[in-house]
Amino acid sequence: MSQPITITKEDIFQQVKLSLQIPELVEQIVSRKIILAAAEEAGIKVEVEELQKAADFLRLTNKLTSAEDTYKWLEKHGLSVDDFEEIIYTNLISGKLTQHLFADKIEPYFFENQLNYAGVVMYEVVLEDEDLAIELFYAIKEGEMSFYDVAHQYIQDVELRRKGGYLGVLRRQDLKPEISAAVFAANPPQVIKPIITAKGVRLIFVEEIIKPELNDELHLQIGTELLGEWIHKQAEVVKIIHK
Repeated sequence: MSQPITITKEDIFQQVKLSLQIPELVEQIVSRKIILAAAEEAGIKVEVEELQKAADFLRLTNKLTSAEDTYKWLEKHGLSVDDFEEIIYTNLISGKLTQHLFADKIEPYFFENQLNYAGVVMYEVVLEDEDLAIELFYAIKEGEMSFYDVAHQYIQDVELRRKGGYLGVLRRQDLKPEISAAVFAANPPQVIKPIITAKGVRLIFVEEIIKPELNDELHLQIGTELLGEWIHKQAEVVKIIHK
């Protein structure tokens, strides 16, 4: 095909509709408007120095080391300089509103729900045969095989096999209830009895249970969660007018 393809704003909007993304985008728009309105009502301001610092951080995060890199990035995403500044402003206002609403609520929330933020270092092999899973479970317990041996023999995915079935550090909410209940009841390091799920029989080695700590990352996560819940409640009573 030698003729150029022209893409208009109408084409992009049509594709958004055809991709069934309208509800998600409307939700994001409503959230942004609620945040901005609440920040204005609370008298929350953003200083020029804060905008500059946040802009520098955003450029650093996206590896935009020169003005040329920045303009190419803006063009790729269909953004103007004003749009770039609006992104930064909205992010800052969102963070400040979170602090305004929940600064004294994050720590109590953490202690009330800290079990949800516990982590687990675990390895997994998913099998189709329950009898085989039980056989392998007892073979590992009796020292006839290691979990590493089982992983290298029965995991089909090459990368996962190379890692011995290592899934990383997961939190309780990352796991199905029937799996998290067994995993967090383990006494690491321990291989737990096979768990039957819709996606197969799971043979799991629990290496470590990580007690939750309210560090900066988790503080930010909880604040974001609380703000999301607050926005959802506000959206339920807001009248949305489509034009």
